[in-house]
Amino acid sequence: MSFYKSKNPALSDKVFANAARSYTQGETMTIQGTVNKTALLAALVFLSAMFTWEMVMSGTNAHLLQPIMIGSSVVALIVAIIIIFRKTTAPYLAPVYCAIKGLALGGISAFMEGIYPGIVMQAILLTFGILFSLLFIYKTGLIKATENFKLMVASATAGIAIFYVISMVAGMFGVYMPMIHEGSTIGIIFSLAVVAIAALNLVIDFDFIENGAESNAPKYMEWYGAFGLMVTIIWLYIEILRLLSKLRSR
Repeated sequence: MSFYKSKNPALSDKVFANAARSYTQGETMTIQGTVNKTALLAALVFLSAMFTWEMVMSGTNAHLLQPIMIGSSVVALIVAIIIIFRKTTAPYLAPVYCAIKGLALGGISAFMEGIYPGIVMQAILLTFGILFSLLFIYKTGLIKATENFKLMVASATAGIAIFYVISMVAGMFGVYMPMIHEGSTIGIIFSLAVVAIAALNLVIDFDFIENGAESNAPKYMEWYGAFGLMVTIIWLYIEILRLLSKLRSR
């Protein structure tokens, strides 16, 4: 899938073509190798998230929490952009991205847990439940990542991204959209739609990884595929957390 067919620029079919041109010999990408690296990246996210989680729960160095969360979010975005445009850096920068992103994720999770006890465990269980359910559905062939499917998901995701950017910019000027961001019926429906789109991106991720293994992509593409999958998983988790918070607030 090309960039316009997928929300996730980290996972594009053109990646394999470009990698193949610069690849001569050596080990190739495998599904198992990508799974192993995804597990490692997930562990890094969890470990770094525990750091800011403890900061929130213990109340120690509370004045450092906001700078850490904002700084880690910005740095993670920069690292992600570097990985996307310099894919050979994935083996080195994908772990860095996940470790840094985990800092922001831990702070957000702890903050939400303080307001709605038990919400984080529910979000984690739902995230991985959706992940494995869609993997099963994808492997059975009930859902196929056709070009039309990719285009549909990408278009919906792009729309969500544009909306979030507009909402963020408007918020800087004191303009908010409470019907979307609060626990109203419209807000809950909106979050359900976003969760569904995030989940469908997993199918595209699975297809990307499978195509990479079948195309005998270079070994470093395992890290790149794992990085792209983690981007989607983190996004899905955040959206589920947002949805659950809206449901709890009613």
